Amino acid sequence: MAQKIIFNIIQVLVVMIFSPLVKGVFDRLKERVQSKQGPGIFQPYRDIFKLFHKDEIISEESSWIFRFTPYMVFTAPIFVTLLIPVLTSYPLFFAFMGDMLAGGSILALGGFFATLAAIDTGNPYGAMGASRTRMVGFLAEPVFMIVFFTVSFVAGSTIPYIVQQAWVTPIANFFAPAHVLVMLAFLMLIIAENGRIPVDNPSGHFELAMIDESKGLEYSGRGAALMKWGGCMKFFVLLCIFLNVLVCPWGLATTGSFFELLLAIPLVLLKMLGFIVILVVIESSLSKLRLFRISEFMVAAFVTSVVAVVIQLIEL
Repeated sequence: MAQKIIFNIIQVLVVMIFSPLVKGVFDRLKERVQSKQGPGIFQPYRDIFKLFHKDEIISEESSWIFRFTPYMVFTAPIFVTLLIPVLTSYPLFFAFMGDMLAGGSILALGGFFATLAAIDTGNPYGAMGASRTRMVGFLAEPVFMIVFFTVSFVAGSTIPYIVQQAWVTPIANFFAPAHVLVMLAFLMLIIAENGRIPVDNPSGHFELAMIDESKGLEYSGRGAALMKWGGCMKFFVLLCIFLNVLVCPWGLATTGSFFELLLAIPLVLLKMLGFIVILVVIESSLSKLRLFRISEFMVAAFVTSVVAVVIQLIEL
């Protein structure tokens, strides 16, 4: 039991330490593909460090929600990390405390508070972006549920470790039509939930066009650092769910060896690098959708997940 608790702590530290690096690599590759110099891969670390050392300015019109939200956004991905396979293919101490639906609910709770905080200061741009964020979230949450229900048909459970073993093993299950469609739907969810192109442009800072970035528009100092760091961890956690549970458990530790656990860290990061390259190609090949076309993108993800459910029911 003590070993599993230690391994859980190591998983949390990996998410906290390497999530800004993953975002830095993503931004760097995207800039290079677009023939730009761009910031270095360690720029997110510099930004977070700099924000922690700046003064925090809080509007007098804001309530406790505005002050509490950065901590909620920061801790939500950490709680989800305790439930999912980040470095091990076998369950750890808190693995059965919640399923994939609970993990999605925890992440959605952080997004809900971020939306409330965006309108709490009375800034009209924050409220505008918050309404757009809720529109995307309203369309994304049914897709989350359908995806989780689809994998539960196969695994008989929504516990990530059980889903991983039943869904990807044997290898023939990987090429099943329902599996391919679920992976596609979840990929579209990752793009939408993290405000990536074509849903949103994370590098754009024009207030009238902001969606995901508007949630942290009014934050400064420590609050802005926690919001930025929490966003990096959320992206990292979603990649872990997608790659380690739905796609391929390659690189994960299969025994209780401490050395194998440490070896899993660079292997998982290498797997993420390969997926990041795919995301960079997608973002560089598409343009940002107009606001009322985003619903069509999310409806496409929903239809894809529903078709996966239908195919799985027919096969059963």
